Amino acid sequence: MVRSALGRSGELERRPKKLVRYIPASSVAATSLLALLPIVVELGWAPDFAFLLLLAWRLLRSDVIPAWWAAPLGLVNDLVTGLPIGFSVVLWTFSIMALDLLDRRTMWRDYWVEWALAGALLLVHEVFRWWVDAAMGAPYPFHHTLIPLMLAVLTFPLAAWTASRLDRWRLGR
Repeated sequence: MVRSALGRSGELERRPKKLVRYIPASSVAATSLLALLPIVVELGWAPDFAFLLLLAWRLLRSDVIPAWWAAPLGLVNDLVTGLPIGFSVVLWTFSIMALDLLDRRTMWRDYWVEWALAGALLLVHEVFRWWVDAAMGAPYPFHHTLIPLMLAVLTFPLAAWTASRLDRWRLGR
């Protein structure tokens, strides 16, 4: 009698999906694999989509990606994309720690503030990438990094939408 008053009988026995806590990390790692697509260009124009999705997950829900996950996910990204080992590890860890610090300092954020935060972190990412490339002998000027930066900032809403859809599927809504 009481179970029928609460709703359908299957509602009480429903459990979360197995391995649901690893969906955010596996989606970021899978997005790192986009660098393996056979697209050949002289200068890199594509943003780091895995970093975009990491920022989107972190800004959407701060509890699903702990700060210590940034280092292993950055290592996976470095190994897959061919960046110097430690590049993504350092930048991703710095970004997650900066967002953790901002979470403690701010009371609220709207979508525009999150987009601006992501844009600032993407700018730091592209400047640091240009600096490392220049130190390794890449002969391209700084203004060539503006195209990936603009693409990254403009595709952040798509990454945020993807993270929200994955989160909705992950939670079973």
